[in-house]
Amino acid sequence: MNQRITIDPITRLEGHGRIEIFLDDAGEVVSAYFQVPELRGFESFCVGRQSEEMPNITNRICGVCPEAHHIAAAKALDEMFGAPCLPAAVRIRELIYSAFFVTDHTTHFYCLGGPDFIVGPDAPKEERNILGVIRKVGLDAGKEVIACRARNHGLIKKLGGRGVHLCGALPGGWSVAVTPEIAEEARQIARQNIEFALFSLETFHQIVLGNEAYRDLVMGDLYAHQTYSMGTVDADNAPNFYDGTIRVVDPAGNELTRYRPQKYLDHIAEHVEPWSYVKFPYLKKIGWKGFVDGPESGVYQATPLARLNVADRMATPRAQAEFERFFDAFGCRGTGPGGRNRPVHHRLATHWARLVELLYAAERMQELADHPELCDPNVRQIVSYRAGVGIGSVEAPRGTLTHHYSCDERGILTSVNLVVGTTNNNAPIGMSIAKAAKGLIHNGVVNDGILNRVEMAFRLYDPCCSCATHAIGTAPLEITIRRAGVGTILDRISRGC
Repeated sequence: MNQRITIDPITRLEGHGRIEIFLDDAGEVVSAYFQVPELRGFESFCVGRQSEEMPNITNRICGVCPEAHHIAAAKALDEMFGAPCLPAAVRIRELIYSAFFVTDHTTHFYCLGGPDFIVGPDAPKEERNILGVIRKVGLDAGKEVIACRARNHGLIKKLGGRGVHLCGALPGGWSVAVTPEIAEEARQIARQNIEFALFSLETFHQIVLGNEAYRDLVMGDLYAHQTYSMGTVDADNAPNFYDGTIRVVDPAGNELTRYRPQKYLDHIAEHVEPWSYVKFPYLKKIGWKGFVDGPESGVYQATPLARLNVADRMATPRAQAEFERFFDAFGCRGTGPGGRNRPVHHRLATHWARLVELLYAAERMQELADHPELCDPNVRQIVSYRAGVGIGSVEAPRGTLTHHYSCDERGILTSVNLVVGTTNNNAPIGMSIAKAAKGLIHNGVVNDGILNRVEMAFRLYDPCCSCATHAIGTAPLEITIRRAGVGTILDRISRGC
């Protein structure tokens, strides 16, 4: 008889999700699915509201990346109101955004994904958490993790009005200017962040890459996929979290396309499956061919690993050194088309790429804090309503984030579309889970360690299901009515299933 294994709820992620694994009579995996069973519908209930409310509405989508939605919404309003952001306000936005990247990547490495390596994938599940990490790396290191998050959220609160769900963005500007005292505080925080990032990278090198079993897991085939990669780059093809053009490279490293975020609908389409509330974006030019990888499939990833794959360099010196070390480790440095790096397809390397980005964000903070324009008091401007369209895009920690609004002449929103980081990665997440399940489960034998290694296949993407979930048209829904106590099914009511 066929067997069904359900991992519900999956753990150490933002939002809710479950994994369904189906076995045949021989106990081999036939298929596996990553399902997001919740529906939030932010796009629908934003229609009809005042457009300038969007930075403060959409940052409530989740608790881990409000800064990303706040800034993307503000950039969409800049365009919709015809008010390019003032130079000093651009510096403030990017400074906040860099501090956010430091905190977010720190959270994932030490609290969500990192325990799988630092504590171990087969360790008892009650130890695979931040407390287990502190026991492994030491109490002083644990204090550094907490201090890193505290000082950066403190800076975000001073510049953005709140430590979480900040409220400083205005169309074309920012609500308050930066004082010289705050700029000096930002410099000190940036210097501490750089030291913390270097410590985290060294920890990864010692504990993960210094362990033969872990290194084989990262560099082996179990978690590898040959897909396209996407990320925002500057004019020199270095990753840029705040602004730039979106570059897509194929599995061999050839540039497929590069476009301004405003042209995203010319390049991205969304596939829908009836068993998930999260859509499956794909590259229009290649087409949807199902949950398969390779150059003939339009599936792409938009992750920290993808951002390194599309880049030719990093914009700061210490991050550049780690960037070169990263591609050297996989034998990919300078071996791609035209002498650029060949993409790394080993998805567990995303954890390493995340730490390279942490270092870049810390160095970028220092550059911004030192910039004389940061303390310019001219950060606000008067804007007027007009009918129009605005598209704002940033690189969220877990992928490219796009906000797309239309409004009438009163500034009332008439349409809203969000393509968030996790949505971009929905198809690869499903593929990685299925591949891991098929590689790990045989003869129907499963245990906690095996199931955790299956979960590692989604956790490496750092998914934020709260941000990503929504549906086109009528939301599919099934209600099962059971008799209390005995659980006998009395009736099932379904819609759109």
